[in-house]
Amino acid sequence: MGRPGSAARHDVVIRGGTLYDGSGEPAVEADLAIDGDRIASVAPRIAAAGRLEIDARGLAVAPGFINILSWAAESLLQDGRSQGDIRQGVTVEIFGEGESMGPLTPASREALIALQGDITYDVSWTTLGEFLDHLVERGISPNVGSFVGATTIRVHEVGWEDRRPTPTELERMRELVRAEMRGGALGVGSSLIYTPACFADTAELIALAAAAAETDGLYISHIRNEGEHIVAALDEVTRISREAGARVEVYHLKSAGRRNWPRIEDAISTIEGARAAGIPITADMYPYPASGTGLDATMPPWVQEGGMDAWIARLQDPAVRGRVADEMRRPGVGWENELYNAGAEAVMVVGFRTPALQHLTGATITAIAADRGLSPEETIMDLVIEDRSRVSSVYFTQSEDVVRRVAGLPWVSIGSDEGSYAPEGVFLRSQPHPRAYGSFARFLGHLVRELGVTTLADAIRRITSLPAAVLRLDDRGRLARGYVADVVVFDPERIADRATFDAPHQLAVGVEHVLVNGVHTLAAGEHTGARAGRVARGPGWLPGG
Repeated sequence: MGRPGSAARHDVVIRGGTLYDGSGEPAVEADLAIDGDRIASVAPRIAAAGRLEIDARGLAVAPGFINILSWAAESLLQDGRSQGDIRQGVTVEIFGEGESMGPLTPASREALIALQGDITYDVSWTTLGEFLDHLVERGISPNVGSFVGATTIRVHEVGWEDRRPTPTELERMRELVRAEMRGGALGVGSSLIYTPACFADTAELIALAAAAAETDGLYISHIRNEGEHIVAALDEVTRISREAGARVEVYHLKSAGRRNWPRIEDAISTIEGARAAGIPITADMYPYPASGTGLDATMPPWVQEGGMDAWIARLQDPAVRGRVADEMRRPGVGWENELYNAGAEAVMVVGFRTPALQHLTGATITAIAADRGLSPEETIMDLVIEDRSRVSSVYFTQSEDVVRRVAGLPWVSIGSDEGSYAPEGVFLRSQPHPRAYGSFARFLGHLVRELGVTTLADAIRRITSLPAAVLRLDDRGRLARGYVADVVVFDPERIADRATFDAPHQLAVGVEHVLVNGVHTLAAGEHTGARAGRVARGPGWLPGG
């Protein structure tokens, strides 16, 4: 940092950095000036002083990074600083993988409150747009945006039942999508391996995607299968694109389960074939060989129909338990069985609601089952009953080779698929996936600098202007005059993740400065306390909703 200038003409001048403008073009040595919340100038030398001057010699200067798959909504309610992601240069958090914080009915509001764990909060909003405004009013460091969840829309009208919506219900669902698009939603997000999301057929998803596409909203999906049937699941996405007239994106592209690792080439060929045929399809990933989800992903959808109370009641029926255990031991028929993909020894439980169970955090299902003298399947069912939750877990189902392959694809961006935490307070009661603290730093450090999966210029493009274009955030993702001044200054030789599966609460290193909407939020590697985050609204937004 420099000293204030007595003849300042700009609010901020970043001097002498190696500037990556987000386009993917090679870097240039340049200064960058900011006035208010916008970039005022990019030039080899800016003569005018800045009220704040930042010395970026020897450092990379880039647009702020966009986390296209974030679960930071609740963690930002707890701690608006977003320490885990700000320390990696993330200036935009995007929510909405299947579920969103609105629109809510009285019943879904009660369910949202009942399922809260370590982080508790009042639910004073009804629509998604109201929630995003609520976050900003509380004070948050990053910008935030969200898809409206297809599951949330379905629950709003159909509830947790396994049935098709009536024509009247479906039209109300489409109207809810349109209303949330006017309120600033980025499109519709689905998560089709979970209950009740999996009860939606392709026609229902086409109808919702088409409603979002009326104002250029994106359809983004955790597809129905990431293992044996991944190509069929991708075919559904491309069909939705064609019939809804929607741009589409695949969440966290991977091939799950050792026997399915070679299928990643089929998946890539399917997507690239669709792109060549004119289908506007992209994807994202997190740069780790393990996924993170709940123990619900080990059980068939039928036992979960009706919501948490109905699920737990069924799991206490001996006849039902026997049937569920049998299905958990085999490949899922019409559903993706993550226990079968991983094996019990490769499933680690990392988050409980119940304090009496939190001593099990970090243990594998195999170890807990052995200690209890039960089968892995019985153990999983009992943990869900005892915790009255889906029990957050990590599944080691992937391959480092697949991670490297996907990380090199030019149409793939990065999403953490996690919250943004701090290594303190309530966050220490659970053990998140290390991607919460390391996704962007690991991408730039391990995969790009150490393994050379792509150039640094291209890597920066894929976490800035690529997701900005996909999300239709037209004034973010570039370092150019008139763009929003979300800026990160980092050391490309030092940026690295420190979080591990055994010790995840470790902040990344190598990011020196972050500006959000022109406000200095990270200075010399330390958070300034600034909370200048705003709502990043989608293409259908109308002031006043």
